[in-house]
Amino acid sequence: MRTKLVLILLCISTAASAQKLKKAEKEVLTNIQQHVAYLADDKLEGRRAGSKGEELAMQYIAEQFRAAGLAPKGTQEYFQAFDINDGKQIGPETFLSINDHQLKPGTDFFPLSFSPDGRINAMPAIALVEDDMPWFVDLSEIIKANSHNPHFDLADYIRTNAKKAADKQATAIVLYNTSDVEDKLAFDPRDRSEATPIPVIYVSRDVAKRFFSDPTSSFEINLNVSIIARKRTGHNVVGYIDNGAPTTVILGAHFDHLGYGEDGNSMMRTGEKQIHNGADDNASGTAALIELGRILKTSKAKKNNYLFIAFSGEELGLFGSKYFTQNPTIDLAAANYMINMDMVGRLKDSTKALTIGGYGTSPQWASVIQPAKKGYFNINIDSSGAGPSDHTSFYRKDIPVLFYFTGTHSDYHKPSDDFDKINYVGEVMIIQHIRQLIETLDKQGKLSFLKTREQQVSVTPFKVTLGIMPDYSFTGAGVRVDGVTDGRPAAKAGIKAGDVVTQLGERVISDMETYMKALNGFSKGQKTTVKFKRGNEEKTADIEF
Repeated sequence: MRTKLVLILLCISTAASAQKLKKAEKEVLTNIQQHVAYLADDKLEGRRAGSKGEELAMQYIAEQFRAAGLAPKGTQEYFQAFDINDGKQIGPETFLSINDHQLKPGTDFFPLSFSPDGRINAMPAIALVEDDMPWFVDLSEIIKANSHNPHFDLADYIRTNAKKAADKQATAIVLYNTSDVEDKLAFDPRDRSEATPIPVIYVSRDVAKRFFSDPTSSFEINLNVSIIARKRTGHNVVGYIDNGAPTTVILGAHFDHLGYGEDGNSMMRTGEKQIHNGADDNASGTAALIELGRILKTSKAKKNNYLFIAFSGEELGLFGSKYFTQNPTIDLAAANYMINMDMVGRLKDSTKALTIGGYGTSPQWASVIQPAKKGYFNINIDSSGAGPSDHTSFYRKDIPVLFYFTGTHSDYHKPSDDFDKINYVGEVMIIQHIRQLIETLDKQGKLSFLKTREQQVSVTPFKVTLGIMPDYSFTGAGVRVDGVTDGRPAAKAGIKAGDVVTQLGERVISDMETYMKALNGFSKGQKTTVKFKRGNEEKTADIEF
């Protein structure tokens, strides 16, 4: 009810500014208001990739494609499913019994997330440190000794000492804590650090009190550790206009958002569980995509086919678009160019500033995008074909791209990014701009591709950069390189796309978080080494920031 009421009030408030719109433009205005209102409604719970809200959104988009007359071009009608690695989970085959007492995984005990799989049956004594036996470690003393040390990392301490124990022929480590100081150990599903050589498990205080109170005791222990991948499924939504043309224009926009911020990408740091509706990011671009599908279906521009892709998984690191370019449902060699719309709903009436990225990816863009020319928009151009959105995946395939963007704002990645804050008239004009560009280029044939500089993208103000574009879909240890910026330290060190960065100086890189922490430890002018893997070969190179 609230959504409908706000939508009515919104229509009234935009009526005055829409007076000068033509009849067809007013239809677009009404439609995009309805699209955004639905996609950014609370019932979709923030459209997190792989969620029920994503499913509702993808069904809606498919229905709109069908109503517009777009043919399905996914792998299952309009849909293209792909796996999203959601980290790790304790496998169902994990068990621990002590003297035939079966303990409950996750409650009585849990393996540490960096523990390898392994099975052990033994009769150890708690107080003895023996070869080919599990070792028992009470963490109480080390925790007390470092209770006021802000730099002490208990997980690192455990990893280091597990390796030492393995070198001394221990078969497993059983941890417990008899102190009153909280150790805060838990199974971390997002941990991507290197596995320890032997299994490491943690047992609860109750279990430790029951079985480990007498240090002279021994008992039979039967342990199996199984840690498996935790996955969820995302979906792209793909529609097609087949004009029988030799080339295809691709239009895209991601429709996923942050859900409740479960993936740690919310800018709201209060810890509250709130729905992130993502009206601008990116219900606005999705609405534009739907309308362009409807408009181009009846357009006289028939020299290209048109592929419309609503991507999921963008907020996790371009998962959906990367999957599509690796598993295309058309011949990408016939792709003419790609236009991506991400956050096109906050055009400022005072400046009418519209940023168009990818300008340098084809010489033909200059004939249809003229920043200095007077018009509705004040166009700012960015030459780079790589950036923080889905066009990057297509640029990596040597396809000319454009990236439409009206700028960031204080509601970015917050629950306050709601549909009543969208400049719908401004978005109509962006849709018209894209339509005119497509129709103008219709008879020019296939565009030429140009490689551009790489854009270093980060929300953190690093003092230095390595000069790589990370592959956010990589699930192994380290950071896999998706692209390298010419002239930057990585390029000078010989790092190439596909390499995996594993260490900067003394700092081990296990994932993006440790990579960013490592970068923050260096200043401009500092020299260090970088370790990276190319296939099974490990390489080391000197770098200077």
